[in-house]
Amino acid sequence: MLIIMRLLGGGAAASVQAVGAGTIADVWHVKERGNAMSIFYLGPMCGPLLAPIIGGALAQKWGWRSTQWFIALYGCVVLLFLVFALPETLKVSKPMPDTDSEEAVPDKEVLAGASSRQRLQQAAMKWTRMLKRWFVDPLKIILYLRFPAVSITVYYASITFGVLYMLNISLEDTFSKPPYSFSTIQVGLLYIPNSMGYFLGSLFGGRWTDRIMAREAKRAGRRDEKGKLIYRPEDRMRENAWIAAFLYPAALIWYGWTAQKGVHWVVPLIANFWFGLGSMLVFAMATTMLTEFMPKKASSGVAVNNFVRNIFSCIGAVTAEPLISAIGNGWLFTGLGVIAMASSVVIWAMRKYGPRWRKVMDKELD
Repeated sequence: MLIIMRLLGGGAAASVQAVGAGTIADVWHVKERGNAMSIFYLGPMCGPLLAPIIGGALAQKWGWRSTQWFIALYGCVVLLFLVFALPETLKVSKPMPDTDSEEAVPDKEVLAGASSRQRLQQAAMKWTRMLKRWFVDPLKIILYLRFPAVSITVYYASITFGVLYMLNISLEDTFSKPPYSFSTIQVGLLYIPNSMGYFLGSLFGGRWTDRIMAREAKRAGRRDEKGKLIYRPEDRMRENAWIAAFLYPAALIWYGWTAQKGVHWVVPLIANFWFGLGSMLVFAMATTMLTEFMPKKASSGVAVNNFVRNIFSCIGAVTAEPLISAIGNGWLFTGLGVIAMASSVVIWAMRKYGPRWRKVMDKELD
C-alpha cells in the first residue's frame, strides 16, 4: 500500500513541474526565460533542503509514520491554497452538440430504440476512450525522443539527476554508520550544502544562460525585420555547460574518496556544495532548452524530461546502497564522475549539430 501511495504521489507531483515549466515558457519571453525558469526551480529545490531536516526531526521524535502524517496535512494545506488562492485563468465555454459526430450523445428516442448490444458497444467504446486517454496518450511524449536535440538534452539531465539520487542515498548510508555515526536529525542537516549549491545555481545559472544566448545571437548577427535578436535554444549550452561538466563530476570524486576514508565531515560536504551548484546549472539549462526546442509543446518537453530522468533516479536509488557495500564510495563515485565527464560529449554535439537538428525538428513539429 505504501508503494502504491508513493506511486500516486509521484505522478501528481510530476505534473506540477511539467505544467509549471510550461506556464513559465508561455508567460516569459525567450530572452528572460532562463532566469524565470531558474527562479521557478527554487520551489522544487526547497524539497532537498527542508525534507531531510523536517523528516529527520519527525522520525527521530515520533518514528517514520509521523512523516507520512505530516505529508498528508501539508497536502491538505496546499490543496486549500490552490482552491482559494489560485484562480482558473482558462475560460470554459460550453460546446455546441455535434449531431453529426459519432461521439455525439444520442437522444432519448434513439436510446429507447437501441438494442442492448448497441448500448453495451457504446459503453465499451466510452471506457476504451477513457482508458486510452488516461494510460496511452500520456506515453506519446516518448516519441519526442526521436529528435536528437531533445534526446541528448534529456539524457544529460537524466544522468545528472540519477547521480544526485545516488549521492543522497550515500549521505544517509555513510554518515549514519561509523566513523561518523550521526543521528537521524544530523544526517538530515547534511543535505544543507547541496541545497545551498542548488539555490546559488538557480539564482545565477538562468540569468547566465540568458546572457550567453543574447551574446551568441549578437555575435551571429541574427535579427528579424524589426531589428530584434533571434534567439536559438542550443546557444544556451556554451561555457556554462563546460564548467558544470567539470564541476559536478569532480565534486563526486572528491566526495567519494573523502567519505570513504572517514575524513572530517566538513570536507565531503564542501564537495557536495559544488556538486549542487554544478548539477543545478545542468538542470536549469536543460529544462529551459527543452521548452524552447518545443515552443508550442513546452509542457510536453518538460514531461518527457521528467519521465526519463525519474527512471534514472529510480535505478540510482535502488542500486546505490548495494554498490556502496560492494565497492565503496570512492570507486562508485569515481565511476560516476567518469561517466558524467564522458557524457559532456553532448555539449560538443549540440554545438556542432544543434542548428541542423533544430531545423529538422521544427519542420516535423510544424
